[in-house]
Amino acid sequence: MTSPALSSPRRSATGRVLRQTAGIALSLAATFLGLLLVTFLIARVVPIDPAHAILGERASAEQIAELHQKLGLDLPLWQQFGIYVRDVMQGDLGLSVRTRDPVLEEIKRYFPATLELATLATILGVLVGVPAGVLAATRPGSWIDQLVRLVGLMGYSMPVFWLGLMGLLLFYGQLGWVGGPGRLDVAYQMTFDFEMEPMTGMILVDTALAGQWDMFWNAFSHIILPAGILGYISMAYISRMTRSFMMNELGQEYITTARVKGMPERRVIWVHAMRNVLVPLITVIALSYAYLLEGAVLTETIFAWPGIGSYITDALMVSDMPAVLGGTIVVGFCFVGLNMLSDILYRLVDPRARA
Repeated sequence: MTSPALSSPRRSATGRVLRQTAGIALSLAATFLGLLLVTFLIARVVPIDPAHAILGERASAEQIAELHQKLGLDLPLWQQFGIYVRDVMQGDLGLSVRTRDPVLEEIKRYFPATLELATLATILGVLVGVPAGVLAATRPGSWIDQLVRLVGLMGYSMPVFWLGLMGLLLFYGQLGWVGGPGRLDVAYQMTFDFEMEPMTGMILVDTALAGQWDMFWNAFSHIILPAGILGYISMAYISRMTRSFMMNELGQEYITTARVKGMPERRVIWVHAMRNVLVPLITVIALSYAYLLEGAVLTETIFAWPGIGSYITDALMVSDMPAVLGGTIVVGFCFVGLNMLSDILYRLVDPRARA
């Protein structure tokens, strides 16, 4: 039987978890509502009439007025916003002006390509950037430090479209080490489109699950160059921030105490110092990942990568506002989700954040 003295702390801990969960849910709802308000206002500010975009320039005034009424554009703004929020909550992002297909269905086809590319690029950036930053911080002023700083500075300075073009010219055009633009060779692409049933839309995952290893390696040869270039940009940011965080931790008194007690240097760096570096580093990695999800437009354009960035850009060029706003909502939702994931990881890594 549980004594009152023991049950009281448990109730207190349960209440704290419930309050934190409720706070996270409220914060998520408020942020998402703000995102919908911004996209709604953008749609009303741009000088593009949805009725004209759908019916074309030859539509009569009566047809325009009828469609305005059908779309609810003659209602007060607050009512239009309410309808907009209700539709988005039901998964209705409208119809694309170009294709007349539901925007959500189109995003389901395009977004996995960006997710696959950004995820692989982030993995590459973390695997190289974190060790490089730690090495530079533990050897300040050495040639390793100078090399990491130089490579990071080049990553910041060189435009991604230039890196993409030079990469294609060298590794695809001259050396033939990687596949060309697109996600697959033409023959494999037809096989993937007509003979396979994608489970995730990410070709590397789907082909691995189906045991199509020849197609897997063909997809890998196509993705490794754009992912490597985006990973280089991500690595430059992560390595510089890791170096800064680690140098700050190595100057703390608890690190000096651990060294005085004779603790191995590897344990001092990778266990004690790294534990505290992880907290801000989670934010850096999450922001880098979110940037790649929404900022890979130029890379997708150069490599003919059918991702969400190319989808939004193409829609913007033909004033397809439902597609633009639908893509913006999905990217914004990913941003919010990654921030919430960072908060959860804080609590797992840092016990002080659980209080």
